[in-house]
Parts: sequence; structure tokens; C-alpha cells
Amino acid sequence: GVSNTDVHTKLTHFEGKNVGNHCAKGSNLLQNIPLLAHLSDYILHHHTPWTDLIGLDLPDAVKMGANCIYMVDRVDILALNGLKIDPDILGSTKDIRRKIRAKRDHWFHPELVDIFLKLSESEAFWLSLEKVQSTGFASSYIAHNSIQEIEFEDLKSIILIFSQIVDAKSTYTVKHSDGVANLSRYLGMLFNLSEHTCDMLELTGLLHDLGKLRIPDKILDKPDKLTQSEYFTVLRHSFDTYEILKNIKGFEDISKWAGQHHECVDGSGYPFRDNAQNLSIEARIIAVADVFQALTQKRPYRDKFPQEDTMSILKKQMHEGKLDEDVVLMVEKNLTECWESATV
Repeated sequence: GVSNTDVHTKLTHFEGKNVGNHCAKGSNLLQNIPLLAHLSDYILHHHTPWTDLIGLDLPDAVKMGANCIYMVDRVDILALNGLKIDPDILGSTKDIRRKIRAKRDHWFHPELVDIFLKLSESEAFWLSLEKVQSTGFASSYIAHNSIQEIEFEDLKSIILIFSQIVDAKSTYTVKHSDGVANLSRYLGMLFNLSEHTCDMLELTGLLHDLGKLRIPDKILDKPDKLTQSEYFTVLRHSFDTYEILKNIKGFEDISKWAGQHHECVDGSGYPFRDNAQNLSIEARIIAVADVFQALTQKRPYRDKFPQEDTMSILKKQMHEGKLDEDVVLMVEKNLTECWESATV
């Protein structure tokens, strides 16, 4: 339920609670996803103290699960804050254990606290929380987990959560991912690509800006010209998207196309400096759809463009060697339909 930088910052205080009503927002997102709806109550109550959870009409497993998330979340916050003072996590363990113990019977179920205190006696417990170790653990878990098939609509419903979280970072980007996804699928159909490829194009459109979650809101919403440092922060988002998606089995094409959505046919784009030889028709479609949809929306530094101006800008970038000629001309040929697809 959190993508706003300011809300996230407030949550990093140990005493921070349901800031920005993020618990309800996260719960509502899950309720709309058939495969994940059963988890919504866990998210709704992941900042509810144990003394309040006891009296709620919820299954015991949900109460304990939500409270476990709450405790682990606060342990993580304390660890991160401790690293600001002492870069060695072992220097903060006594203070973290003391603060969690102090909330026993009030914030947290006593048995959960006792288990945590027992596990966290060892140095190995704390060292395993470091990023390198936790990343390796996650990769190992994924590698040994069984692969299951999933229907496209079920997968899309899950991915929609991520696109909604990304687009919620700024009032200027609401529905951007949806528009890119719809237009990309429509263009794929116009180019007679297979139904499977069109499905993948739609998912890529929904996920292409996932890396923007690490960009501070003040940069995304800045009405003035970005500083060089701010520009570099924005520039890395497509690579971050690629890094997030590349390890998901079945997403190999999606991660590549998403990572290339700011590449140019003349090789002047970023982050890989790919050129026409390395850009598939799918990557070129995503790139054009991204520019087209962005031009239809108001941004902090400009107003939205009408159809004619949008098309003129696309053709200008085409002549400059930025956007693919075939894709841009296909948009021009079907401008009204493309506009409708991008502005849903």
C-alpha cells in the first residue's frame, strides 16, 4: 500500500503505525486478485497491536500471521536505523532485542517475541539479514521452488498490482502503465504478432516502469529542470526494471523489452546503448507506446499534448533516429484507435 516516498519515510520510525492508511490500501489491492484475496486480512492488520487483534473476529492463523509480519517489519526498521549509526549490524542487536522485548504482550504475541529472542541470540541470525545474504537466500528458494503454470488473466491480475503501485507514486503518472500496456498490445495485433506475444507485450507495458519505485517522488514531480544527479537517478529506472524481472522464469522476453524501453534505433538511448540490430519489433513497440502515452498525459513540467502534436513529436523522433519508423507510421495510420488505447 506504499509507493509514496514521504509515507515510506514516516514508516521507518519505530513508532510509525498505519501511516497514509497503507494497510487498507494494500488490503484492497489484494482483494481484487482472486489468487491473493485470502491474504488481504494479513495485510490489513500488519500494523495492528496484538492487544487489539485478540478481540477481532478473525481466524487465529490470520491474527498470528499478521502479528508476525508486524514484528518482523519493526525488527527490519530497527536494523536499518541502526546501520545509520553503526555500519556493522552486530553493533545494534542488543538495542533491537531490547526494544522488541519491551513490546511483548502489547504490540506482539508473547510466543512470537520469545521465538525471535531465541533465534536472534546468534550472530549468524543477524549476518543473514544483510542484503547479500538475503538476496542469495531468496534466489536459492526460488531455484528450488516448483514451477507452476498460471492462466494469463490470473497472471495479469497479479501484475496489475505492481503497475498500480508504480503509477500511484505520482498524480502525473496515474494510468500510464495501463495505457502503455493497451497500446502495446494493440500495436502488436496490427503487426500480426502471435496472441502469446501480444499477451507478453501487454504484461511488459504494465511492468516497464517498475524500477521507478526507487526514484524519490520529489524528483518525479519536480516542475523544473532536473540536476545532473537527479537525471542520473531517473536514468537508471529501466535497468532496475530489467534487474527485478530478469530472474523470473518465463519473463525473459518481458525483462528484456522492459529494460529496453528507452533505447533508440540509432544507439543513443539507455541503459544498454542497444541499436537497431539489438532491438526486436516488440522492444520498438514498447518504446513508441511509452513515448506516445506519456505525451497524452499532463506532467509537472508541461501540459498534455493533443493528437496532432503528439504525432508530430513521434515523427520528429522517428526522423532523428530515436523511434522505429515502421511502428511510428503504424501509429499514424491508426491514430484515433491508438489514442483510444493509450488513454483508457
